[in-house]
Amino acid sequence: MSSQEDGAAEPGPGTVGPSTSSSSSDNDATTGDIISVTIGATVPTGFEHTAAEEVKEKIGVDARISKDRGRIYFPITTDKLFQVHLLRSVDNLFVVVEEYDHYQFKESKEETLMEMQQLASKLPWTNALEVWKLNRTFKKKKGYRKGGNGTKVKPKSETTDATVADTEQQELPQATSTAENQKEESLPEVESNTQDSEEAAPEAKVIKFRVTCNRAGDKHSFSSNEAARDFGGAVQEFFQWKADMTKFDIEVLLNIHNVEVVIGIALTEESLHRRNISHFGPTTLRSTLCYGMLRLCKPQPSDIILDPMCGTGAIPLEGAIEFNSSFYIAGDNYDMAVNRTVNNICHIQKRRADKGSISGLPIDTVRWDLCNLPMRTSSVDIIITDMPFGKRMGSRKKNWDLYPSCLREMARVCRPGLGKAVLLTQDKKCFSKAISRMGGLWRKLHTVWVNVGGLHAGVYLLKRTEAVFGQTPEDVYESREAVSRQGDEKGDKSLS
Repeated sequence: MSSQEDGAAEPGPGTVGPSTSSSSSDNDATTGDIISVTIGATVPTGFEHTAAEEVKEKIGVDARISKDRGRIYFPITTDKLFQVHLLRSVDNLFVVVEEYDHYQFKESKEETLMEMQQLASKLPWTNALEVWKLNRTFKKKKGYRKGGNGTKVKPKSETTDATVADTEQQELPQATSTAENQKEESLPEVESNTQDSEEAAPEAKVIKFRVTCNRAGDKHSFSSNEAARDFGGAVQEFFQWKADMTKFDIEVLLNIHNVEVVIGIALTEESLHRRNISHFGPTTLRSTLCYGMLRLCKPQPSDIILDPMCGTGAIPLEGAIEFNSSFYIAGDNYDMAVNRTVNNICHIQKRRADKGSISGLPIDTVRWDLCNLPMRTSSVDIIITDMPFGKRMGSRKKNWDLYPSCLREMARVCRPGLGKAVLLTQDKKCFSKAISRMGGLWRKLHTVWVNVGGLHAGVYLLKRTEAVFGQTPEDVYESREAVSRQGDEKGDKSLS
């Protein structure tokens, strides 16, 4: 059992599944009446409104933003289910079985867990399971790790000494940590065909499942693992399914945020943000976050869009695929980063060619000096980039020199009065100072606070002022400072 403390929020899910087995059948996928259900989606924290806008635009329904940040809910009919897998702003999808806005938890842990066990048999599972069956033809399958920790099941002899019920004896060894779950999801889908053939071997198809609990709140008497264990045991007893922590067919979700409880069935096995990048770098952005940043700057046809610190090319690649009426220039000062971007572009082009679609993308890649871009003055419409946080890339000390210099060079190539910049950084103090020094060239319009790998970062939307580059007080200050530095360097050389 993973040892998570009951803090104000548990950053990851506690995943537990009972392991008594029995058989069932799921071959009768629904082809009958159209069903109306509620779909839940996890989205990049901070971009919930962006995701809601995309749902309205592409599916035509209003989305409700959850109190629990990073989630939205919207109604849909099963004839439009395939459309939810085409959304660019959502990470994971699930169909809602039941929602409780103000769930009344019991005071003691034992009473609360007992109530959760009783809840499993009272839920309206029918429609959600029909949607799950239909969804199996749409979802992207993930591969399974060979010989990994998640696939190992401890022998019964290790649990027989426990003083708990039989089902619980076999549940405890199967608890998996958040890190293990994430690693399993990051594996390629090459192995899934092998697993499918292995699972199809038995004469009677056995439904395999697991329960994943995500809990946030400091007033709960139980942990995520305890909730998943007891609720999962009741689900197993009700449906007579078999538990499997890695090769499961169904993942039941138990989401608890303070007094809000949502039970659902996962519709995605691998996050939808894993779609563009095949060659990863140390700080590769999620494609869903890139999409949110792009929507923030509203690209228009024929716009020239620049990413001067492209890394693996995640932002311009997402733009070239989704907003393909604009042209994207991706550049970096590291050869390795430029090579990764080129490889990712080639990967997407090959994938499109294999599917018979047009393989070309409106994107080009350049190696350059960020503070001396080989671009004409006032030639770019939008600049969008992930700036170094000063942690895994660069340093906070270097950022104090880098940020003002790159903002100045961005202002030079950006169109006065019309140009925009969308910049992501976690070094908020340094960025604010740099923006205050560039007040004559950039004006801050909006800030979206996001979670990037557990770091609290900001996405800043800037507007290029109408000031002519080279004629603002900031330019005079910067030029004097440069002359002063050059004078100091010459003085040092003469003394030596």
